[in-house]
Amino acid sequence: MQPFADKTIVVTGASEGIGAELVRQLADAGARLVLAARNEARLNEIAFQLRKGGMSSLLIVPTDVADPEQCERLIQQTSEHFGSIDILVNNAGVAMTGPLGSDTEPAAIERLIRVNLLGSIWCTRAALPALKASRGLVVGMSSLAGRFGVPELSVYCASKFGVAGFYDALRLELQGSGVDVTVVYPGVVGTALSGNALGHHGGGSGRVIFERRDAMPVERCVQRIIAGMGSRQREIVMSPRARLGIALKAWMPKIVDRLIQREALGGARNSQEARP
Repeated sequence: MQPFADKTIVVTGASEGIGAELVRQLADAGARLVLAARNEARLNEIAFQLRKGGMSSLLIVPTDVADPEQCERLIQQTSEHFGSIDILVNNAGVAMTGPLGSDTEPAAIERLIRVNLLGSIWCTRAALPALKASRGLVVGMSSLAGRFGVPELSVYCASKFGVAGFYDALRLELQGSGVDVTVVYPGVVGTALSGNALGHHGGGSGRVIFERRDAMPVERCVQRIIAGMGSRQREIVMSPRARLGIALKAWMPKIVDRLIQREALGGARNSQEARP
């Protein structure tokens, strides 16, 4: 945990799930934290708990990463407050479930792409000068849905494949600058992301694609992310099973497709049957 002591770390999507747990564990590691999300009330709750635990180096910047001006403001306020940025964690994200069709609202698609992909690009663009000055680290939150196509997650997959491609290219652009790039590929994690997913009309659908009984606890997921950040790993894949799937896809893509389809659609069906 020593690599994070007195480092300024910006975490987007810090109000819940992986982001909220990240700031808790990074606070224990002695980091100076910037919490960004749309839900200011929830950010204040988390900040209160952290300060009660003795943390003082903390800044809250309510931010909607779908707005490039708010991304710029986040980075500007961080630099003004702390004087530097050592790590940017682009964690903010939203899901959208259901098959793509003529009833899928363009506004819902655009919202997802703006949050998941463009928000990462805009925050990274704004932070690069500070990160180059500190020889820092950019952490991009993709997903296993950024490595595998998943039925009923087509738009979400598009955004997460885009995130992975953006950071792979950025890593090459930044060679020699001292800035490293880490891409995280979580699988099914015990958070509210799928339950808060957008529906075709932009509202919450609550549809769950994968079974959640085997979900990785968010605490363990974040422990692995922090370990990878500390050693500046190129990629963080959460489990041997996920790594095996990535390897098999190159050689037996049809078999991998069938496995994904069976698990995904089975999880969605069981989710619907469990509802009253």
